[in-house]
Amino acid sequence: MQTLAIALGALVFYLIAYHTYGKFLARKIFKLNPEARVPSIEMEDGNDYVPTRKGVIFGHHFTSIAGTGPIVGPALAVIWGWVPALLWVLFGSILIGAVHDFGSLVVSIRNRGQTVGDIAGRILSQRTRLLFLSVLFLALTIVLAIFGLVIAAVLKQYPAAILPCLIQIPIAVVIGFYLHRHGANLLIPSLVTLGLMYFTVAFGNIGFLATMNETLASMPVIAWVCILLVYSYIASVLPVWTLLQPRDFINSLQLISTLGLIVVGLVITAFVGGAPVSPEGKRQALEIVAPAFRAAPEGAPSIFPFLFITIACGAISGFHCLVSSGTSSKQLKSESDALFVGYGSMITEGFLAVLVILACVAGLGLGAQANGETLFGSAAYDARYDSWSAAGSLGAKIGAFVEGSANFLIALGLKAQFAVALMGVFVASFAATTLDTACRLQRYVVQELASTFTRKKTSPASPSPHPLSILTNKHGATIFAIVLAGTLAALPPPEVAWTLNSAGKGGLILWPLFGATNQLLAGLAFLVITFWLWRRSLPVWFIIPPTIVMLILPGIAMTIKVCEFFQNSQFLLAVLGLATIALQLWIILEAKAAWPRARGVIEDLSGSTETLSDGGRSC
Repeated sequence: MQTLAIALGALVFYLIAYHTYGKFLARKIFKLNPEARVPSIEMEDGNDYVPTRKGVIFGHHFTSIAGTGPIVGPALAVIWGWVPALLWVLFGSILIGAVHDFGSLVVSIRNRGQTVGDIAGRILSQRTRLLFLSVLFLALTIVLAIFGLVIAAVLKQYPAAILPCLIQIPIAVVIGFYLHRHGANLLIPSLVTLGLMYFTVAFGNIGFLATMNETLASMPVIAWVCILLVYSYIASVLPVWTLLQPRDFINSLQLISTLGLIVVGLVITAFVGGAPVSPEGKRQALEIVAPAFRAAPEGAPSIFPFLFITIACGAISGFHCLVSSGTSSKQLKSESDALFVGYGSMITEGFLAVLVILACVAGLGLGAQANGETLFGSAAYDARYDSWSAAGSLGAKIGAFVEGSANFLIALGLKAQFAVALMGVFVASFAATTLDTACRLQRYVVQELASTFTRKKTSPASPSPHPLSILTNKHGATIFAIVLAGTLAALPPPEVAWTLNSAGKGGLILWPLFGATNQLLAGLAFLVITFWLWRRSLPVWFIIPPTIVMLILPGIAMTIKVCEFFQNSQFLLAVLGLATIALQLWIILEAKAAWPRARGVIEDLSGSTETLSDGGRSC
């Protein structure tokens, strides 16, 4: 019953946090006004700025921020014990992560839907804008280069998930056009879509379809990377309502309904145990089979600070500020929706991370495959988490969650094949939504960087356009983003010769930098939110502690990693890591210099400042 108590307690905890702390921030700090004119209406263009109902935006936002992060991170972090992982997810998501996402969304809404990187130029300084955008560019390049590999790995591991993931695209386009033209109630389209998705999971791996899935799964990783990047280009340049919004909405329906099934399965399992492995077998009791604390797992880095870097999505992730200020802020049709979308999505992701932890430390004990045999109890956990190298591979982390959560579904009476396929679709769908959103975000960042260098007007004597002006166009910026990511991905992983099978894994070259860089983004976004509040003489007591935490922790982690890179002669990573630390310190110095003169002085959209007179609004 301990497992069930944790799950239900976390759910109640999150609901209380939303209706107390979340609403306090909305009403007393950010002072959301449902009558205020928002960017999606003020700048509506039918492409990026599209006013949309909050249920659809929640689906887009939740699936985009989540990705595989709240699965992979917690599934690995339980190697240090389930208590530290659980505490960081619960308190991190409520006090830090949800504040970060919500704050980034509100600040962007009040600044015409611009990204936090662009806003930093007015809030802090123009130098800060360029530095911030450079960090964003590096982080998104890594995401685009690695997520093709992640999705390919998931589909190869669970071929039955391929058809359901592919069929989402045409369904999304149909739903998108239908809702855009008719503005119909969401209930019927939602039920029909959900039924179609579950139908493809149940019958999408039978006979000819199973053969097709196996054939597609056997394609080289580089082929999948190319296909996914081309898809990302299309999704990035199309109007958001044609593919991005409806696909994310469909995924959110499937993902939230699956979460509901997991919770129901957990309740049943807590009372009657897991499904018997044979007709005459006993039902395995549900219990936590992992240690509460584990100080020094074999080969693992120190729990401090790396627990807080390993679990990003699910507690606090810098990538979320890009989604909040890059896409979601351009689509909200009312300021009051920001609480539900920004704060609500993050605590929903936190609850997902709690279920992931329970699946890995309790669900896995109901039966897991290892070396051709089925293990139960602590033996199942030990087989997955014997050492850092055993738990650290992508397949092992995803496998621990898929098997553990599938055990909850099997206890409901679902067939094992269907349960595993459903969880495979769950993971792959999350990863795919992050990929296409990241591509659109990188397009914005490239356009903003290009505009920095092409801002000066061409003189009459030299009327030729600036060489970088093509990157201010959405097609040019997107092509540049996917070509760069594809080139990096096409390289082989470190110390591996190039072959057709090794190509596509080049994102692993820079991947060791991503964890600390991602969390550094959160610290920098907190700086922007803090200065936005400070300039408007609004309270900052609640945001300064998480700002300090999210600047210090990634800095310590990156410093440790840089020392390891030098020791292992990984000089490219060492130089990039040092450059990232230098950028962080530079931005902090810029903030320190601006702080004394920023109080009560509000910036306008052109970069000048004026005395606060509008109650905290800059547009």
